[in-house]
Amino acid sequence: MYRKIIVFLCLFIPSIVTAQYNIERLIINGRSALYYEDYVLSIQYFNKVLNYKPYLYEPWYYRGVAKFYLEDFYGAEGDCDRAIELNPYIEGLYELRGLCKIRLQKYQEAIEDYGKAIAFRPDHKDYWFNRVLCRMEIKDYDRAKTETDTIIAKWKDFSRAYSVMAEIHLRQADTVKAAEWLDKSLQADPYDAEAWMTKAGLSMSRDEWKDAEKELSRAIHLKPQIVANYINRALARLNTNNLRGAMSDYDMAIDFDPNNFLAHYNRGLLRVRVGDDNRAIEDFNYVLKMEPNNLMAVYNRATLYHRTGNYRSAIKDYTTVINQYPNFWYGLQQRARCYRQLGMKAQAEKDEFRIFKAQMDKHLGIQPRWTKEKRQQTRKKSEVDMSKYNQIVVADEEETVEREYASIYRGRVQNRKVETVLMPDFILSYIPYGNVLQASQWFDAHVDRAGSKLPLNLRYYINCNPTALDDRTSDRYLRLCDSLSVKLENEKEMGRIKDITLMRAVAYAIVQNYDDAVADLDTYLEIDTASVVALWQRSVCLHLSSDFRLSQGMESQIRLAKALKDVNRAIKLEPDNPFLYYNRANIHARNKDYQAAIADYDKAIALQPNMAEAYYNRGLVYTFIEKRDIGMKDMSRAGELGLHQAYSILKRNAEK
Repeated sequence: MYRKIIVFLCLFIPSIVTAQYNIERLIINGRSALYYEDYVLSIQYFNKVLNYKPYLYEPWYYRGVAKFYLEDFYGAEGDCDRAIELNPYIEGLYELRGLCKIRLQKYQEAIEDYGKAIAFRPDHKDYWFNRVLCRMEIKDYDRAKTETDTIIAKWKDFSRAYSVMAEIHLRQADTVKAAEWLDKSLQADPYDAEAWMTKAGLSMSRDEWKDAEKELSRAIHLKPQIVANYINRALARLNTNNLRGAMSDYDMAIDFDPNNFLAHYNRGLLRVRVGDDNRAIEDFNYVLKMEPNNLMAVYNRATLYHRTGNYRSAIKDYTTVINQYPNFWYGLQQRARCYRQLGMKAQAEKDEFRIFKAQMDKHLGIQPRWTKEKRQQTRKKSEVDMSKYNQIVVADEEETVEREYASIYRGRVQNRKVETVLMPDFILSYIPYGNVLQASQWFDAHVDRAGSKLPLNLRYYINCNPTALDDRTSDRYLRLCDSLSVKLENEKEMGRIKDITLMRAVAYAIVQNYDDAVADLDTYLEIDTASVVALWQRSVCLHLSSDFRLSQGMESQIRLAKALKDVNRAIKLEPDNPFLYYNRANIHARNKDYQAAIADYDKAIALQPNMAEAYYNRGLVYTFIEKRDIGMKDMSRAGELGLHQAYSILKRNAEK
C-alpha cells in the first residue's frame, strides 16, 4: 500500500508543479538537445517556451544558437536582435549576432557588435581579433593595424595576431614587412597552420617553390583537411619537377573534395604529361559534368580521344570548340587529321582548304611549339585562350587563407563530427536502428516482452546513435509525450500505469528529456524492482544526462555512479545480455577505466560476435592506451560489419 501511494504521488506531481518549473524544464531540455546536436528538436522546445514567456531573453538566444548551427544566419540574427532588446547587457548576444553578420557579409555591422561586446569585456581577445578580421574585409587596413598593435601589446603570445599583421602588409603589397611578421608569428607558435599557409603563399609569389613546398607540408601536417593546400603544394611540386608528388597531392585533394574543379582539371593535365591518357579522359569527363561549357576541357579531351584512337569522339569535341572559335586553325588541322584517319577525305580537305585560304590571306597566327618551359606556365581558371589549353589552372583570384573567426560556436558541430568519440549506448526507442550491413533489428527477450504491451502503432527497438530529429518527427514524439501524460492522469489500474509510464519514459528519451525519463523510470521501478528493461533504460538516461551536465559545468559524477549501479543490477538479472556489457564498457571508458572497458567489450563481442559498435569502441579504447595496431584491427572489423566511420579512423591512422 505504501509503495502504491509513492507511485501515485510521483505520477501526479507534474500536474501540480508551478509554471515556472515547467518553463525551466523546457529550457533545460532545449539546451540538452543543443548539446546532442538535435537542433530542430531544440528549436521546438524554445518555441514552446516563447509561446508562454516571450519576454525571456534566454530562449531567444538559445534558439538563435540552434539556427546558427543549422546555417540559418538570417533567423539567428533576428533571434539575437530580440534577445538584445530584452537584455542588452549580455556580451555573448553581441558575439553571436556578430558571427551571424560575418556569415551574411555585413562586416561593418559585425564591427559594431564586437565593439559593444568589447565594451562589456575588454579583456576578451577573441572579440578584438574578430573585429580586426572584419576591418580587413572592408579594407580598413590602417585601423586594423592599430587594433592588431593593441592585441599584441595585451597578449604578446597570441600568434594569430602576428599572422594577421603579416596578411595586412601582404594586402598592401609590402612583402618584406609581411615576411618579418610571419617569422614573429611562427616564433610565437610554430604550430599555427594559417601562418604556414600565408608564408607558403608569399614564397609562391616569389617563385620560391622549394620553400613553398616545405611550408605547405607543415600546414598540411597541422591541418590535413584543407583542400587548397594540396592543390598549391601540387603546383609547387610541378615547378620542382616532382610529378609523382604532385599527382599524390591532386589525389588527396579529390579524396577530401570529390567535386573540386582545379584538382580534377590539373590531374587530367598531369596524367596527359605522364602518358596516362585513358585516366586523363576520366578526369576531363568529370570536369565537363561540372562545367559542360568549359571549352578548354573539351579541347583537352579532344586531343586525348585523338591520341587514343577514338577519332569520332575527338571530331565531336573539336567541332564543339571550332563552332565557338572558327579561326582556331590548329583545331581545324587536328580535326582534318581525324577525318583522314576515318577515310573521310572530303571533310578533311574542306578543313585543310580553310587553313590554306587563311595562310594565303595572312591571317593565320603561327602555332608555337609546346616547350618544357611552356608546359610549366599557368593560366587563370576563367581565361579562355586556346593556345593555353594544356597549362595548369590556378584560381582567378589568389585565395587568402580561410579565416577562422574565434568563438565558442566556431566549428563545434563540425569538430565533434570528426573527433574520435565512442559510439553511444544502446537504448530503447520507437525509432529503428541499423547500419548498412545489418538490415534486421537487434533482439532481446525482455524488450520483446515489454513491447508486447504496446499499441499496434508503436514498437520498442534497441537503438544506438539515433539521428537528429527533423521537425515532423520531433513534433510527433512531443505530442506522444503529451498524450501519454493525459492517459496517465485518467488511468487507475496499476498494471496499465506501469506500461504507460515506460512508454512515456522512452518517448521522453527520444526528445532528449532525460530528467523526466528518469523520473518515470523511478516510478516504474517502484512498481517492478526487478525490471531489466527499466534498469537498462534508466542507466542510459542517467549516463546521457551526466554528459550534458558535465558540458555545462554542473555536477555529473553522482549520476554516472547511479548509471553504473543500474547497469550492474541489470547484468545480475540478465547476465547474457550483450547490450548491457557494451553500455557498462562505455561508462568505464568515460571514467578512463580502460581495462575494465575492454573486458566488457570482450564479453559483449563474445555474446554477440556481429556487434560492430563494440569492435569500434574497443578499437578506440586500444588507441587510447597506445595499442594502436590492435585497435586498428578492431576498426577494420567494425568497417566490415557496416560502420563506415571506422574507415575514416583507419585512414587518419595511416596518415599519422
